[in-house]
Amino acid sequence: MPSVFIKTYGCQMNVRDSEQVQRQLAERGYTLAAREADADVILLNTCSVRDMAEQKALGRAAHLSALKKRNPNLVLGVMGCMAQRIGDEVLERLPDVDLVVGTQKFHQVAGYVDQLRRSKDGTDPGEALRILDTEAEAGSQNTIREHVLAPRQVSAFVSIMQGCNMHCTYCIVPSTRGRERGRPIAEITAEVRRLAEQGVKEVTLLGQIVNLYGRHEFPKDERGRSPFVQLLEAVAGVDGIERVRFTSPHPIGFRDDLVDAFTELPELCEHVHLPLQSGSNRILKAMRRAYTVERFHELADKLRAARPEMAITTDIIVGYPGETETEFEETRAAVRRAGFDNAFVFRYSPRSGTPAAQMEDQLSEDEKMARNQELLREIDEINRPRAEGLVGRETEILVEGESKTNPARFQGRTRTNKLVLIDANERFRGELLPVRVTETTGFTHYAEPALVGVA
Repeated sequence: MPSVFIKTYGCQMNVRDSEQVQRQLAERGYTLAAREADADVILLNTCSVRDMAEQKALGRAAHLSALKKRNPNLVLGVMGCMAQRIGDEVLERLPDVDLVVGTQKFHQVAGYVDQLRRSKDGTDPGEALRILDTEAEAGSQNTIREHVLAPRQVSAFVSIMQGCNMHCTYCIVPSTRGRERGRPIAEITAEVRRLAEQGVKEVTLLGQIVNLYGRHEFPKDERGRSPFVQLLEAVAGVDGIERVRFTSPHPIGFRDDLVDAFTELPELCEHVHLPLQSGSNRILKAMRRAYTVERFHELADKLRAARPEMAITTDIIVGYPGETETEFEETRAAVRRAGFDNAFVFRYSPRSGTPAAQMEDQLSEDEKMARNQELLREIDEINRPRAEGLVGRETEILVEGESKTNPARFQGRTRTNKLVLIDANERFRGELLPVRVTETTGFTHYAEPALVGVA
């Protein structure tokens, strides 16, 4: 049987898209290769959010050309956001790439791969030698709906929408993913029900701006609740689903009905990833973020009032064009005020075609790096006392399976999305397990079962 190796860059949505491609190839008889060198087909699912992500993917694709010298029938493909953004350029720069598929055509990949393999092995020499498909396709949001589950897998991503209408000045996503398009609640709920029947206990709903789901397509209900809150209630009501998460939201999508959902739906985990991006109101306005720092803090306070154990994580961009030292200090102050549990701090990366890339006063890479490191130190200082406060306490984790770095340990996450490691024990795989935290590194916690008589 032919084999495929899929390398995924970027966000959880890319992971979910790659899973869909894997599922469709599996239905055509493809197996999953453990290494690129063993594969008949290599697919790179790419990210365009930052230039570094694109350069990594381009560099990897160029490196893989050597494999084609040993195996001329190898199919090499590039999918996703970078393919959508610069598909023609990819084919021009990388002559060994056979397939370039954009963000609305993942469901076509398996057919294209078969077509290319027929061309290469001579089965059908009339087939195309290279394929580029980055065209928009109506209804593409409904094509990411199938899963590849490992034995006793208990957590899964569920894509509920595609696209984004916000047009933040630094962001390429509206160009690579298109406009907002949501799937019907009934279809999403049916997908979650199938997952629950296969043993999944936790789902994470995915969207570019997930809490704006369905706002232009589906009505509010008789209680005035948004389509997203209606979806949360439907998913939380599926038998077997113990935990519901969502990512990534936008502060402007947190209306009172969504805050109230945290008090009304016990399945909704007390963790929100809430992107701040900057602590300067001037920079937020320049970014077109449509909220102020004061509004952000008000929202964070409401969420913590709804769930006292609420964990809030965030995204922050440092070195946005024109950001002064004073404005950077405002961001540091906002971080301290918010008391984030964790933060992803990014150096501003100019993206061709975005307004911010054309702005004057672009900061140097050295200045952006310095601010990045300063802010990371600030976040570490905020988080460490909170993490150390967990030592000796009991909490509940959903045991996912082997740690990514140590097969002698199992990993799981608390409801607040803290990573916890325990000694591996097959009895605990896939279970909701009470544990007692014994030590912490700050962002990784070690624990032992808190069950009487369990070793």
